[in-house]
Amino acid sequence: MNKLKKIHFVGIKGVGMTPLAIIAKEAGIEVTGSDILERFITDDALEKVGISPLVGFYPEHVSDDIQLLITTGAHGGYENVEVIRARELSIPVITAGEAVGEFMKGDILGKKFTGISIAGSHGKTTTTAMLTTIFMESGLDPSYLIGTGSFGENLPGHFGNGKYFIAEADEYATEPKHNHKARFMWQYPEIALFTNIEQDHPDIYPTVESIVKVFEDFSLQIPSHGVLVGNGDDKNIQMIFKKTSCRTITFGLSSINDYVLERVHISGNQTFFRVHTKDIDLGEFRLLVSGEHNVFNALGATILALEGGVELDKIKKALVRFTGSKRRLEYRGQLLTGAYIFDDYAHHPTEIRATLKSLRQRFPQSTLISVFQPHTYSRTKVLVEDFVKAFDDSHNVIITDIFASAREAKDDTISSQILVQKLATRHPAALYIPTPQAVAELLTKEKLKDNVVVVFMGAGDVYQSIELLQFK
Repeated sequence: MNKLKKIHFVGIKGVGMTPLAIIAKEAGIEVTGSDILERFITDDALEKVGISPLVGFYPEHVSDDIQLLITTGAHGGYENVEVIRARELSIPVITAGEAVGEFMKGDILGKKFTGISIAGSHGKTTTTAMLTTIFMESGLDPSYLIGTGSFGENLPGHFGNGKYFIAEADEYATEPKHNHKARFMWQYPEIALFTNIEQDHPDIYPTVESIVKVFEDFSLQIPSHGVLVGNGDDKNIQMIFKKTSCRTITFGLSSINDYVLERVHISGNQTFFRVHTKDIDLGEFRLLVSGEHNVFNALGATILALEGGVELDKIKKALVRFTGSKRRLEYRGQLLTGAYIFDDYAHHPTEIRATLKSLRQRFPQSTLISVFQPHTYSRTKVLVEDFVKAFDDSHNVIITDIFASAREAKDDTISSQILVQKLATRHPAALYIPTPQAVAELLTKEKLKDNVVVVFMGAGDVYQSIELLQFK
């Protein structure tokens, strides 16, 4: 497929779609797209590059001069009226997952790339953003695609002059209703990283074994001359590495790893750590984001950058410039009454524990309040006991209604009320507050002082509560 002239995006505001649209526009391709009117975290990025989404989904949005339509798994997926219209006009239709692979291959954009993919159950967005920051600060000008609204002052997607295409690699289904092929299976990188592998997305992967299998399949797409980097402390990754045909590099706390973490120290919003290999002491690293989980993300990004030819000193300097990604333990400000507000995408028990541990280390004397919006009935039901144990670093817990996926039916055997009842065994004061609006009203009424930290967590729209609060 040669470089195209016009692409239409259905569901253009999605965190996986917006970066694709930005890349296409920067590559000189005409971009149109449609979505719902509701404001989303990617709106600012689209506005910055001059893309104005059409409101709603209508057949007339699809003109016959469009050469490719890219659709999301949401908003009906293949059954969206704009997708149907495109097929009537014989316009090729692919999903966002397929598009990432095609963009990385380079034909659509008219350029050949060396692909770098970052996959894993947790941390892939931050790791991808860290690696992109390192490459940009080192003058490599990579093309990149990151599933977020922004990181620092940067857009979530970019078409660069350099040879590398860096992409977040998502294991979820290509199209949940019609095509369960993992999205990252469309990518064929020469360099890849696995941050960790845990059970998630139980609607697609009912067992740990099923999700490990798809990561194993992805690892086999890396060519023999390529390299796969991974968290060597993760037993699931250890099993996969025994079956790969490419070169492998491990990192972690265990001395058996190729890169060994040591002396992790957190002070305020800064994190310090040292790294050594069997032959070399890489010295001390400094991050301006807190949390041990971000140390793992940073070391993974460091190894990828070294494999990409970046000098160690440049890597260290670039990591200090990284200030975080949108909705990844993002500091939103201080309320008029004094409380500190953070926003985080955490929607899995492991992510919740990591976020709360980081905040507890950063604010050891403060009262920590968690506002959590469960995401999907299936995940909440399968991992409910893990969710109950995930909030131990929080003093108080507020649970909102489950943010249901458009791809699933309501399950009356699980609810936020049930989760709160189970939480009461560890958090007697746990509250069920159904909506983000009601949460904002309660927090405003409480007049929380500066000895309180509130963190909003979830992959849905819980962040809307924050927009209703009054800040200094």
